[in-house]
Amino acid sequence: MYPLLKRLFDVFFSALGLLLLAPLLLPVMLLLRLTAEGEVFYRQKRVGYQNRHFGIWKFATMLKNSPNMGTGSLTLRHDPRVTPVGRFLRKTKINELPQLINVLTGNMSFVGPRPQMQVDFDVYPPEVKEKIYSVKPGITGIGSIVFRDEERLLSRPGIDPKAFYAAHIAPYKGALEMWYLRHRSLYTDLMILLLTAWAIVFPHSQLHFKVFPQLPPMPEALK
Repeated sequence: MYPLLKRLFDVFFSALGLLLLAPLLLPVMLLLRLTAEGEVFYRQKRVGYQNRHFGIWKFATMLKNSPNMGTGSLTLRHDPRVTPVGRFLRKTKINELPQLINVLTGNMSFVGPRPQMQVDFDVYPPEVKEKIYSVKPGITGIGSIVFRDEERLLSRPGIDPKAFYAAHIAPYKGALEMWYLRHRSLYTDLMILLLTAWAIVFPHSQLHFKVFPQLPPMPEALK
């Protein structure tokens, strides 16, 4: 019953969201067309349900050739590849709204493990890679909330961002996603949606650890 209710929720609210948010989405599309490189959408291949690839929709926030520049798939704080308009869209998470199309068409859900690029998916431990996408990936998830400020972590002085991600962030993200698979329910999904909205307004809040006290403890390297 839970998967059916979740799919009905996804279809109804993604369609409603696209309709109600049209007055916001259309001006953003026009603004992106008139600025930077004129790109409106960025469609990128991600690993999804049952480890199959799909194209995720986002508003374009970075230079077109950014995957082949600098730190590749990792974005740092004040990353020069991010456009001025893109910086605002990323901070407010407006850049993620086109993923309502992915939810409506069925290759994503509102809540689930965040879909990764293959290069980042390959960093996960084998036991995580085997199970993480036994459910559909989500626009948001517990990993998205905990790592709301991931760019700051990767911008710490004296670290190699790629090595730090592989050694500390990826294993903890994997543990969080495995926690979600064990505890997923309508209640968990609703709380994650509410905590996502809270984290956008209060990005340094630790409320998620109070709402979900059984979350895996954060490693010292990430505190």
